[in-house]
Amino acid sequence: MPDYDFQSDHRPFSRVLDDIGAKDDPKLYLGELVNAFGERGFGALMVFFGLINAIASPIPGSTTILGAPMLLICLQLVIRRDQLWMPRWALKSSLPRENYRATIGKVRRPLQFVERLSKPRLDFMSSEIAEVVIGVITTLLTLIVMLPIFGGNLFPSLFVALFGFGLMQRDGVLIGVAWLGVAGFCIFVWAAWELISRLFLASAGWFVSLGDGVQGLFS
Repeated sequence: MPDYDFQSDHRPFSRVLDDIGAKDDPKLYLGELVNAFGERGFGALMVFFGLINAIASPIPGSTTILGAPMLLICLQLVIRRDQLWMPRWALKSSLPRENYRATIGKVRRPLQFVERLSKPRLDFMSSEIAEVVIGVITTLLTLIVMLPIFGGNLFPSLFVALFGFGLMQRDGVLIGVAWLGVAGFCIFVWAAWELISRLFLASAGWFVSLGDGVQGLFS
């Protein structure tokens, strides 16, 4: 695996993504991404894998594989690792750089828009305690992402990316928006479950009564 060092800490995140795509090597290694994102590794990789999983979410089974690195990153937030760790085999894994360019092209404009609005604020939202809590919730979101649910992991992936961007930029407002999104998602899931449960019970009761009626006709 090539040893890249982009020294990207002082460049906008979108510029880092473009510079990675501009390299001539047809293969993009995960180790290259870790080096490129530098000290922003946790948040930056949460953004990267969150967006990748969001784009791949309609493809059955893809997020089960792509969610594994994201799960490892979120777990390391929970245990408060100072530096991001990845197994050697994962660092050597690669994807075609052309596919990477196409994926980044789909999210460049909204990413740059959020980037322009973002700035360090509300420090308590990205404190050490807050990072642990974010690590817990993003771990749970990533487990949802990894489930083979058609389209059901789109929003969890986006929430992980938003949390990551907020941590990377130390922007408490973005983190707050991510928390509101998670709360809304939980309410939606609960309401949908209640509706489906009631419809199922009502349907089951109707079939039971229909069966009793049919049985009464022949008795």
